[in-house]
Amino acid sequence: MFDRIKEDINSVFDRDPAARTSFEVLLNYPGLHAIWFHRISHKLWKANWKLLARLFSTFSRWLTGIEIHPGATIGKRFFIDHGMGVVIGGTAEIGDDVTLYQGVTLGGTSWKAGKRHPTLEDNVVIGAGAQVLGPITIGKGGKVGSNSVVVKDVPENATAVGIPGRIVPDKKEKEEHDKREQVAKQYGFDAYAVSADNPDPVAKAIGRLIDHVHLMDNRVTDLCKEINAMGGDVCSKDLPELRVGEFVEDEKAAAKRREGIVESFDPEI
Repeated sequence: MFDRIKEDINSVFDRDPAARTSFEVLLNYPGLHAIWFHRISHKLWKANWKLLARLFSTFSRWLTGIEIHPGATIGKRFFIDHGMGVVIGGTAEIGDDVTLYQGVTLGGTSWKAGKRHPTLEDNVVIGAGAQVLGPITIGKGGKVGSNSVVVKDVPENATAVGIPGRIVPDKKEKEEHDKREQVAKQYGFDAYAVSADNPDPVAKAIGRLIDHVHLMDNRVTDLCKEINAMGGDVCSKDLPELRVGEFVEDEKAAAKRREGIVESFDPEI
């Protein structure tokens, strides 16, 4: 028991630079107190002392501001920073080295019996105010941004943000997206038309076409270099400029006409 308490205190120093001494952590970190109370209430719950287990969890909530149902399963080195307003449901499962901040809810979306709450695998971090709802899984190393509402699974080492939570592209995907935007601007397209987050199928199709054009440009450039190195003379002239200005202006004019139609619409007709 004392080794487990020592491990919990050390995990605070690993994740909170404000921690100064072990005695200070022992006295002033309600997240630790809530976890220790939960271990007692969880053992009572498993031993079928349900009422006594709930009494312990209720006392812990009154003392710490953190509500952990006795039925929740929690792994090693679990850390709740600040803690006020954290709610963890009865069928929640939490792995090792997980970190939660204040205001987090691991809640359910149904009144049906059975698994109703999230599963957090090892090394997950949930930001302040985030709501993780339903029998979903946050994969190992996953992160949820502050104030996000996540109702779908999050893959390993991925980050979910927003309402509803969506997966943020990783570094490689972001680099590819940035390249696509640069090529789009080169040919006169707006960045919105090639956004990876855009649900418009036409925008996605344009994005794919731009990727293809970019790939073909690179290949043609490489071919020109090889032919010129062999004594040829190709690609010495610049390609004609691709003019899309007229298309953009036509689209703007069409948008204005549509606005005029909406403004003149009589709902009583």
